[in-house]
Amino acid sequence: MTDYDHLTLLGHHVPAPASPDAAVLERVANPAAGKHYIVRLTCPEFTSLCPLTGQPDFAHIMIDYIPKNWIVESKSFKLFMASYRNHGAFHEACSMEIADRLVSLLEPVWLRIGAYWYPRGGIPIDVFWQTANAPADVWVPSQDVPPYRGRG
Repeated sequence: MTDYDHLTLLGHHVPAPASPDAAVLERVANPAAGKHYIVRLTCPEFTSLCPLTGQPDFAHIMIDYIPKNWIVESKSFKLFMASYRNHGAFHEACSMEIADRLVSLLEPVWLRIGAYWYPRGGIPIDVFWQTANAPADVWVPSQDVPPYRGRG
């Protein structure tokens, strides 16, 4: 048995999950356990649905985390994020559901999410959260996602 025998998605054709609850998030052992380093996950074309109108919402979502014992398996993460395409939830709910699910799965040293939502009704909503202050010995790069400016 290898360290990857438990993975069910990698290397197989897998349809997109019907919902975030149905999505399987998988993890693999941290290849550099004991070191503080940042893993950045960027989803610049995130899509979900307004829970009231059913209209699509779009966001640029950036997640930074310092792994402890686990890192997220990237194909499962991609499918998890795609599962929101037909999911109705407010921006804040989507953002925090994603963060909570990753924290629960990975138990990271530290995690932050920056969810930069495009305007709905003319008002962009950005959602930011982190588990705690990042350890002092790690370089945490800026997310550098500019605020929405419209045509101005």
